[in-house]
Amino acid sequence: MEEKRILVVDDDENICRLLKMYLVNEGFKVLVANDGVKALEIVEKEKIDLIILDVMMPVMDGWDVCRAVRRISAVPIIMLTARDMLDDKLQGFESGADDYMVKPFETKELVARVKARLRDKQESDEGRERPALSAGNLTVDLSRYQVTLGAETVDLKPKEIQLLYFLLQHRDIVFSREQLLEKVWGYTYFGDTRTVDVHVKRLREKLEKPENGWLIKTIWGIGYKLEEG
Repeated sequence: MEEKRILVVDDDENICRLLKMYLVNEGFKVLVANDGVKALEIVEKEKIDLIILDVMMPVMDGWDVCRAVRRISAVPIIMLTARDMLDDKLQGFESGADDYMVKPFETKELVARVKARLRDKQESDEGRERPALSAGNLTVDLSRYQVTLGAETVDLKPKEIQLLYFLLQHRDIVFSREQLLEKVWGYTYFGDTRTVDVHVKRLREKLEKPENGWLIKTIWGIGYKLEEG
């Protein structure tokens, strides 16, 4: 199997050394950049399978780097930051991040997330055929990663589409945030459950209207379900 190449972008050299050590031990090849400009140079020249990207960096912050990468590549991006407010996570996902971890973090958890995101990418590249699902005027085609609302195509991030497809596939069934992290994100014992809340919030903002004939319902103290009617 081809060795996966991980780019670690952080201005803290100690964090870079620590992550490189753990990732190399897991069989990955690791490249390091200590600023965003250097990171973009590497992305343009090298084949990178995943980026671990710090947010707070001089010259060019991680959000700007993420947006710049997204203009040229669909490589999975995991953002690292000491800021854990909901708005910060929303900004990270809006910038194009696939995942978001708050410092300080457990290295084992980060490695687990790296593997989960690489599995997602492999499944997407293999183009597994899955039937399109509909509810009311909503249709989700996971094989093409396309969502339509009536006659309009809606611009959603890949993980938003995956979450929506899963809820449609299991409509009227309540899932806890931990279950959704496991089923959609691939985390069996790691993960910040607020990630689920962020994605549900974004789906509601982009898709939900009273006339649609469906909604993602919050079951207080438990989690979420998608129901029609």
